[in-house]
Amino acid sequence: MSVTVRVPAKVNVQLAVGAARPDGFHDLANVFLAVGLYDEVTATPSPGGLRVTCSGPDADQVPLDRTNLAARAAEALAARYGRTPDVHLHIAKDIPVAGGMAGGSADGAAALLACDALWQTGASRPELLEICAELGSDVPFSMVGGAALGTGRGEMLTELEVGGTFHWVFALADGGLSTPAVFREFDRLTEGTDVSEPVASPELLTALAKGDAHALAATLVNDLQPAALSLRPSLADTLAAGTAAGALAALVSGSGPTTAFLCESAAAAEKVAKTLSASGTCRSVRVTAGPVPGATIV
Repeated sequence: MSVTVRVPAKVNVQLAVGAARPDGFHDLANVFLAVGLYDEVTATPSPGGLRVTCSGPDADQVPLDRTNLAARAAEALAARYGRTPDVHLHIAKDIPVAGGMAGGSADGAAALLACDALWQTGASRPELLEICAELGSDVPFSMVGGAALGTGRGEMLTELEVGGTFHWVFALADGGLSTPAVFREFDRLTEGTDVSEPVASPELLTALAKGDAHALAATLVNDLQPAALSLRPSLADTLAAGTAAGALAALVSGSGPTTAFLCESAAAAEKVAKTLSASGTCRSVRVTAGPVPGATIV
């Protein structure tokens, strides 16, 4: 017997970042939107103990040891229910690795849901979300999907209404960017300045609720973008190329280096993707839309 869970990538349509807290984290107002790029995690009994394998684009960059969030999710669930994590987790990767789209977090959420079903633990939804929050700031949203506002360090979620479908192009860069390194650069760039308390933009939440792509484009913001551009200046060329190609708005996705382009329609997204692909400013492009559901057993 095995259980497979499909889990989506995310884009941050707003990422407001507060000053560093004493624990090293930052308070956030993080508006997540789940988009249709997916990883699949399959959990199969493994009498020999916990094992992680991975296939797909950039699979060689995915850790297969206990640092992988999928492995940590299995261990956390097993510890809570007093059993050994005797499971083989296979990750079929399609979300960009280290790309600012929560691929690792998605795998953690998917592994948790898959192991819960495989072991028939009977864990409640709140229990699973509690474990997600222990694993990482983005993991709860990967479980929930759709659209949500994350506060605290991003793990406390309020689900949001979305009144339509938003069309996106994602441009993948060569190599990844470390999220901790981007936050350190944010701290360096904002040192000595008065960093505002992060709050969700009412105009952005209204645009989401109405499904209005033009209004959403006018309110997209990522406070980590200057730090990502400081560490990877070439991303500015990608952002400019996508905007020139007709995207309504462009921003770095999360901590980067993937860049995200909001488009008016599916046809417009295809046009932007074609131009970006030929621009020489990115490794590859992906076209998709959101919101989509969170981690789901398939």
